Order: sequence, then C-alpha cells, then structure tokens
Amino acid sequence: MKVYNINKYIGLMAGVLLAVTINAQDYKLPAYEKFKLKNGLTVYLMEQHEVPVINVSVILPAGAIYDGEKAGLASLAASGLKYGTTNYPKAKLDEELDFIGATVNTFASKESAGLSSKFAAKDKDKVLDIIKELLTAPVFDTAEFTKEKKRVLTSLEQAKESPRSVIGSYFDKFLYGDHVYGNIVQGKISTVTGITVDDLKKFYKENYIPNGSAISIVGDFTIKEMKTLVTNLFSAWPQGKQSQANLASKPVPAPTGNRVLLINKDDAKETTFYIGGPGISRNNPDYISIEVVNTLFGGRFTSMLNDELRVNTGLTYGASSRFTPLKNAGSFAITTFTAVKNTEAAIDKALEVLNRLHDKGIDEASLASAKNYVKGQFPPRYETSGQLAGLLTQMFWYNFDESFINNFQKNVDGLTLDKTKEIIAKYFPKDKLQFVMVGKSAEIKKIAEKYGPVTEVQIKEEVKKAF
Repeated sequence: MKVYNINKYIGLMAGVLLAVTINAQDYKLPAYEKFKLKNGLTVYLMEQHEVPVINVSVILPAGAIYDGEKAGLASLAASGLKYGTTNYPKAKLDEELDFIGATVNTFASKESAGLSSKFAAKDKDKVLDIIKELLTAPVFDTAEFTKEKKRVLTSLEQAKESPRSVIGSYFDKFLYGDHVYGNIVQGKISTVTGITVDDLKKFYKENYIPNGSAISIVGDFTIKEMKTLVTNLFSAWPQGKQSQANLASKPVPAPTGNRVLLINKDDAKETTFYIGGPGISRNNPDYISIEVVNTLFGGRFTSMLNDELRVNTGLTYGASSRFTPLKNAGSFAITTFTAVKNTEAAIDKALEVLNRLHDKGIDEASLASAKNYVKGQFPPRYETSGQLAGLLTQMFWYNFDESFINNFQKNVDGLTLDKTKEIIAKYFPKDKLQFVMVGKSAEIKKIAEKYGPVTEVQIKEEVKKAF
C-alpha cells in the first residue's frame, strides 16, 4: 500500500494557497488601447497571445428601458439581428459560422443590447465582417421573426408555472414603479403578441447606433492591424440621434414604507419571496466594500442568511442576498423559497438576520474570511479573453475604469470594521422594505399582512404598469 506523507501534502497545499493569494495581489488589467471613431463608436483593443482565439463584445443603447409600451421589443430586436443580413441570409450565416466553428450571440438586457463572439484568430476577417453586417445591415426576416415570436410566447406562458422565473420581474416593477427600470426584458404575452417586424425595424433604426455604443476585441492579433481593420469596417455606420439617451436618468421613486406584493398561485406548495429595496449604481465608489459585506451576509454558501435559514433551522434549501446594480440605480434583495407552512418563520428569520447585521455588525474573523474569499474569487473572473472583452464594454457602459481591477486588492484589504458599519447602515435596507411573495394566497395572505399593506395579483394575469 502506498503511504502518503501528510506533512508534505499540507506543505504543497499551503504553497498552492499562497500562489493564489499572490496572484490575486499581483493581478492588473492587461494593457489595452481605447479610441473613438468619427461616428462615435468607442473601440477597445487588447492583445492576448496565449491561444490563437479572438473574443468580441459589443454593447449598445438598445435595452428594455427603450421598449415604451411594447414590452419585449428590445429582446426580440436583439434576436432579430441573427435572422440574416443583406449579404448573409440566415442559412448562409449559420453555415459560415458552423463551418469555421465560430459563435456569435445577440441579446438584450434591461439597459442595453449586446453581441458576443468567439472565433479562431485566422478567421478574424470573415467573422468581423459578419459582425459588421449583423450590426449595420440586418434584414429582420419575417418568417424567422414569426417563429421566434411563437417561441417567446410559449416561454412566457410556461414561466407562469414557475415562481422563480417571474418573481424577479415582479420585484423590479414593484420597486421601480413607472420608471423604465421596471420594464420587463422578456415582455408580456399581450405586448409580444402585437409586436411586428416593422416594430423591430423602427427600434433598430432608433437604437442600434454607433454613438453611445462600444466594441471590445481581445485576443491573438496586433493592435496596429486590428485598429485598421475595425476602422475600415465600422466607420461607415451612420450616427443616430440618441433621442432617448437620458430616459433612465430620471430619479427612481423612493419607497415610503413597507409594502407587500402577493402573487397568488393557487396550486403552489411553496412560497417564493424577495425582501429588499433600493440598491446601488454600478460605478458606486463603495462597490467593492459592499461586495465584501454582502459576501458575509448572503453572497456565499457559508453566509449569515444561509446558515440561519438552511443549516440551523432547515426552513429552506438555501437563502441568499444580492445587489443588482444598473447605470443610474439598482436593487438589493434577499431571496429564497420555503414550504407554505414555513412561510412566516422563514420571513421572520430573514428579517432577524438582517436586523442582526445592523445591530451587531460583523467581527474581525468574519471580515478576514470574506476578504480572502472575495480576493480568491477575483482573478478567475477576468482570466479569459471573453471575460476581458466583456469587462471592457462594462467599463464603458457603467463609466468605471481599470482602477476597479488594479486597486481591487488594496480596496479589499483596506476595508475596516468601522467602514463595514458605515456600509451596512448606508446600503443595506432595514426599513421601508418591499416584500414580493409568490404562493397560495388562501394560506399566506394573513401572514403577508403582518409585513405591510398587501396588493394581491394573480400569477396568470399580466404584470400591471405599476403597483
């Protein structure tokens, strides 16, 4: 039988942990070049020669906040880019990409639309030309649109059977009200049903514009050659008016007290709930400190919330908390689900943990643990060319720079217990909480009334304009 030297093993593992820590301490954002074309398109180029691959990330001012009364329009328009272009009908587009093993994906989020792509460096001329076509010359084929709309409508209908699929949209609408941040990215059955190809074309014309957009390219190329290629490809993309540029900058109404939105699902065996309130914008100077504190509160498996609601009481299979930052605002939410019979106990326990965070704060040992955890998670988030390409467009969109990366270790290490008290008091909502519950109203409405005035809706109904 083979005998292992445990002391040697421990020594090896200690060396690995030390190497990870040093890596986190030394990590800096690789050098990149940033420039702007005459039409307003911002371009980021970063060389990474470890593997012969290139990643592209594009971000555009074409998210759901611009949907107007046609919820789901931004999402359908983003999908519509891949229905084909002037020079690449859909069949040819799919064939070309499949043949060289390249991927191109399009999507829309609440604030923006995006495109991501990964391909072999040798195919850069072909794929970048396709990307240029998708962004500047989509045809929005009617037959493809009809199929996609049918898929979306089926998905929206199915989502009503899954509380966890819809509760996030209800929470945003409840928190943001009539503000555009309350818009539902995936749309509603009533609005998606009425959207036409002409709507997609109009939305594209108004929002898929170079000014206010950015493209980042990271991978195995030379910046000099890529700069020429990108300039030649995208300089003819005509500017737009950005008529809706300030739509999301309007103030978000602040909650005036506790409220409850109860979404009745008659056959529910569980209660799914969010408890939260206003959060932060992405470029908040305390972003890293908030991340460290939230790691302890509900951001990892060994968190205060999960310990109490799962490990110590068995009220749920897991509980967490998160900040969801946007450009001009954001949200904070505690999230979990539990058996109907445990609804009140689970909500009370979550509030108890939140109050304990405010009343007792965190201790030195816990803070040190969270710091090490956050630092250990940091470098792997920005290792690949795809991750770096996405980071660069996020830097553009949310208006933060490389100091977020380069000073990360310093900012984490500099967080003190006194500072955590300030962070908790300032950013973790304690009162005027917004409760959203999905469950069987007949069994939980009396419980819901304990936490604030209740507005009840049916899960089968459409989400209202505001609550």
